Amino acid sequence: MSRASHAVAPGLALTLALCLTLSALAASRQPAVPSTQRARVVELHVDGQVDPILAEYLGEGIDRANREGAALILITMDTPGGLDTAMRDIIRRILDSKAPVAVYVTPGGARAASAGFFILLAADIAAMAPSTHTGAASPLLSVGGYPVQMDETIKNKILNDATAYLRSYAGARGRNIELAETAITEAKAFTEREALEGKLIDLIANSPGELLAGLDGRTVTRFSGGTATLSLATPDVITVEMTARQRFLSRIVEPDMFFVLLLVGVLGLYVEFTHPGMIAPGVIGSIALVLALFAMQLLPINLTGIVLIALALGLFILEAKYVSHGVLGTGGVMAMLLGALMLVRSPLTGAGVSVGVALGATLPFALLTIFLMRLVVRSRAWTPLAGVENWIGDVGRVTAAIGGDTHYGMVSVHGELWRAASNAAIPEGSPVRVVRVAGLTLHVEPVEGIRNRDQVSAPSKV
Repeated sequence: MSRASHAVAPGLALTLALCLTLSALAASRQPAVPSTQRARVVELHVDGQVDPILAEYLGEGIDRANREGAALILITMDTPGGLDTAMRDIIRRILDSKAPVAVYVTPGGARAASAGFFILLAADIAAMAPSTHTGAASPLLSVGGYPVQMDETIKNKILNDATAYLRSYAGARGRNIELAETAITEAKAFTEREALEGKLIDLIANSPGELLAGLDGRTVTRFSGGTATLSLATPDVITVEMTARQRFLSRIVEPDMFFVLLLVGVLGLYVEFTHPGMIAPGVIGSIALVLALFAMQLLPINLTGIVLIALALGLFILEAKYVSHGVLGTGGVMAMLLGALMLVRSPLTGAGVSVGVALGATLPFALLTIFLMRLVVRSRAWTPLAGVENWIGDVGRVTAAIGGDTHYGMVSVHGELWRAASNAAIPEGSPVRVVRVAGLTLHVEPVEGIRNRDQVSAPSKV
């Protein structure tokens, strides 16, 4: 090796060592990168009745949280219950969720009743705020939210189905099955303290922040049998609200709104058919009826209710056409009330059309239907103000002699020439009175006492 090579090698080594030293110093001055990211918590809300649109909203929220790798899904709840089909859909989504789900009954004064009780016990973590309650989940066959007597066999069938469904998942969550069943068999309700002491829920928290702090480091048992440890020291809470579409549709599928839309649709089309050309009632009625049909696909509709409402409409029309001294109208009101109260039913939750809405919508509908139908009936007795039919009683003059029987002649009425017929022969120039119009033929009779042609120049009623 040459002397030049020996001289360069120490220089290269010194330069390399200097570069490594400078790189180390620069790295030491940069801030440390955190080893873990903030835990993502997706917050969803249940505020009102449990219905298919709410189930869709919660399902989409849970799917989004699972896609984004959320550490926890927090569902805040305040509900009186709702529809059985929607409740079961929500519970299935909770049980299948990859991320743990916490259901929190809040704020103070809130409740998780009926269907809400089933959903609360399905969660990985069940929590309640102070001054809240849950339970009262007895199976009901209801009319307008009010329970009615059931056959013993049907009652036992519904009761056993509800308790078996609750046991199928609540036991895996470590809940007190025996106490939970009393909320179904005996309609018991529990305060937050009673629920905690009875091992129906896991903890009581004053706020969502306090709840997340209490869950930090907690190990929960999943429905599949595995475990998950929550790390929520500095959670990143993301609230997911209903979309505008879901908020709109959630109003439509409410039993009360469905009943009102159904009546508006029927009344609008009825007005359009009985008073053609108004246009607006037909357009409004068509839109309302389409929205009602949409809700009908999602709600558990009782066909008996639909038949009773159709019967009520028929009775209202008959009341307008015939004198029944109010018997038909009263029968129609009763039929529509019963139809409204039986229109939507859910044995587990008792959701249906409320009595107040049924009364408030039925009476105006009855009065409007009877009033409009009476206008139609009266209009049929009115004399037309224009047209050939209005010529009955007018006087004209024969321009071509009428031979009687089947021999037609011609008459001039209001300056127009018409074919004319008469039971008697009438000579040309004689005055005649129109007695009937049949198609394009005027049936006339001779008029006595008119001799002067000028007396017929301006036809008049005689």
